[in-house]
Amino acid sequence: MKQFIGAHVSVGKGYEDMVDRAVAMGANTFAFFLRNPRGGSARALNVDDMEKAREKLESHEFGPLVAHAPYTMNPAGSKESVLAFADLAMSEDLDRLEYLPGSYYNFHPGSHVGQGIEKGITLISEYLKRMLDRPLKSTVLLETMAGKGTEVGRSFEELATIIQNVDRDENLGVCLDTCHIHEAGYDLKDIDGVLQEFDEVVGLQYLKAIHLNDSKNPLGARKDRHELIGEGKIGWDSIISVLTHPKLLNLPFVLETPQKTEKGYGDEIAELRKHSVNII
Repeated sequence: MKQFIGAHVSVGKGYEDMVDRAVAMGANTFAFFLRNPRGGSARALNVDDMEKAREKLESHEFGPLVAHAPYTMNPAGSKESVLAFADLAMSEDLDRLEYLPGSYYNFHPGSHVGQGIEKGITLISEYLKRMLDRPLKSTVLLETMAGKGTEVGRSFEELATIIQNVDRDENLGVCLDTCHIHEAGYDLKDIDGVLQEFDEVVGLQYLKAIHLNDSKNPLGARKDRHELIGEGKIGWDSIISVLTHPKLLNLPFVLETPQKTEKGYGDEIAELRKHSVNII
């Protein structure tokens, strides 16, 4: 079986259409937003559409999908309205993912907005305890962050603390974004060293997905600017070393590069496939 490689796909025309377009671009995984990424509103639930999508995912042997929470969701915020939306958004999104069992729900942990990193970690931990306090067919992933502003999750230690606080191993993991960790100061030229550190601090068993992106900025910039694969400061060789690392082969790799079209993503996927390996 081929490695799971895909990109972000729009849900604008429904879930079955989303799978069809992913297949057309040569993907066997993909990421998508369950609701408006900036505003937060969700499309009407169409169970029949989701069931048809699930059947096509199985027939094409897709790996886990990596759904993405809205950017406006901040469980570490200081305003009641912001916290209330975070509760509503993840709760509704996880309900929808019950129709796509085995999927991941990836989210930016949040920004403490001046309350301090310890308070931010506490708020996120308590939030996840509430969200995960029910049977689930999906897994929630904390995304590694670049470290701009008051973001929580810029270091492996911060993510490890949240995971330890929540203590819900069966439904909680990490999505590693190559652009983000590069800009947070982790040098992917030494992917063995980065993964060893992740294993020692967090545990490789928690690493469930990879956002595969190059970066416009140098190591440690903490600005979060994605670039096309091979055209940024991480570089082609380091990206391929991530894609082909024996400890990562079974994970879904999702492109979030600044492509203008799905054909552009398809071209990137095809180029990556030249270097990918088969998995068992």
